Amino acid sequence: MIVNSNRFSTYTSTSVGTGSEGKKDDQKKDMWSSMLDSVASGKRLPEKNLLVLGGTVESQRDFLEGLSSNDGRRNLDHNNHKIPPIANSFALGYTYYNVLDADQEDILARISLYLLTSPAPTFTSLIRPLLTPQSIPNTLIVILLDWSQPWLWMRQLREWLLLLRTVIMSLGPECIETMKEVMIGWRDRGRTGGSVNLDGSGVVAAEGDVALPLGPGEWEDALGFPLCVVCQNSERIDYLEKNQGWKEEKFDLVLQYLRTVLLRHGASLIYTTPSMISPLQSLIHASLGIHSLLKRSPLKANVIDRDKIVVPPNWDSWGKIRVLRDGFDVESVSDGWSIDLDQSFPTIKSDDPNATDHQMQGEANRSAEPEGSSVVQYEGQVQDTSLDALQLAQGNSDTSKLEVPSVDTQAFLVNQLERLEQQKKADEKAGKDTTFAQGATDDMISDHIGPVQFNMGGIQVDADDMVQRLKDRQAYGQSPELHGVDDESQLEEAGPQVDTDTLAKFFGNLMNRKPTIGGNVNKT
Repeated sequence: MIVNSNRFSTYTSTSVGTGSEGKKDDQKKDMWSSMLDSVASGKRLPEKNLLVLGGTVESQRDFLEGLSSNDGRRNLDHNNHKIPPIANSFALGYTYYNVLDADQEDILARISLYLLTSPAPTFTSLIRPLLTPQSIPNTLIVILLDWSQPWLWMRQLREWLLLLRTVIMSLGPECIETMKEVMIGWRDRGRTGGSVNLDGSGVVAAEGDVALPLGPGEWEDALGFPLCVVCQNSERIDYLEKNQGWKEEKFDLVLQYLRTVLLRHGASLIYTTPSMISPLQSLIHASLGIHSLLKRSPLKANVIDRDKIVVPPNWDSWGKIRVLRDGFDVESVSDGWSIDLDQSFPTIKSDDPNATDHQMQGEANRSAEPEGSSVVQYEGQVQDTSLDALQLAQGNSDTSKLEVPSVDTQAFLVNQLERLEQQKKADEKAGKDTTFAQGATDDMISDHIGPVQFNMGGIQVDADDMVQRLKDRQAYGQSPELHGVDDESQLEEAGPQVDTDTLAKFFGNLMNRKPTIGGNVNKT
């Protein structure tokens, strides 16, 4: 027993002991682990997040295609650089793509896109997990608008911003502190005497440089995230001008409203067209802090070309907005936007999760809006003129309703019966007037041309006298004395009845027939 116990302890001590061979194995494992970790950390891509709000499934796909494609990518092997599929048909969608450098070889960052088409309150629980202290500094909010319905833009913007505010208020104190730091960095970007570009690249501010003071209406409603508004399908501007009679003043007014409200959030603005190259990539990537190592493409503002508008962050001001078109009350719109954002979410009570995508501009909704609302001001000046004809047809001052109320079936039939009776009386009156006019015309013709005679077997016959005799004979045949006779012999003496109507028609045709050359009809 003693030997066995000694053997067991010896076996265990040698197998699990701390010999020199065991130490060497541990050192080799630690060396390989450190080498693998260093290689992995060196190749780890910067992770960036895009929260895309608004638009439709198709417009979100167009945005991703315009953001992830460029001229260099077209020449690459598509098998090696495939664009991942996008899943955005239900609730919160997701996809990603890699940002390539100018030489199309180095990957600068990987961008994850989270897509949401409807500002329904139930979706706040889907957005909240995406916002963490680690992801907030690398997140950009993008709101998609469409030129097919520019009269809805202010209302759509308000719904999305109220949704974001609801989510932000539910975050923890650590997230709130991180958002404050992010906004301070964004607010000072480009305000140190021009030493930093608008896109955040360039020379870092030197020690002692003081940021320029904020102007009126700037950064008064900071969200905690950088914001970019993308107005898609700007080619429809020509359609609005040709088919709905929009003028340059209307397009400038829309732009002034957008720039005024976005100035309060320090947001950027851009118009895009699917068939045209735009600085969308540069704007989005620069807002996420992604810069090419080989090629610099600084952002340039453009507020002249109405379909190529680009307003970088920290560039705009009230003075620049006023210069675009005189008469725009920038103070009233800015103050009204702050009133709009003080409302509870959601502002429209509807069971339809896509209620804000429809034209909810009725009198009931307008009466519920707070006084001084910039949304009400905007919708009063920018309307869908294609509904004016429908408004006149239904006699309703509300141009936003496409529905026509139906009439009760019985009430409709009663109305139609009355119309038929009126039409019948009108036709009868018109018939009597026509008969009277025809008789007067016949008498006038008879007085003018005199009696009509024709030759019948060598005998001159007066047509008028013959017609009168036929009428007298018909009247005699229909006399009560004749109808009162029951004796068959007296009926036989009366002779066969003559079809006087046919004879009268025959002689009438003779009277109305035009004389021909060499004919026998003459006038006396």
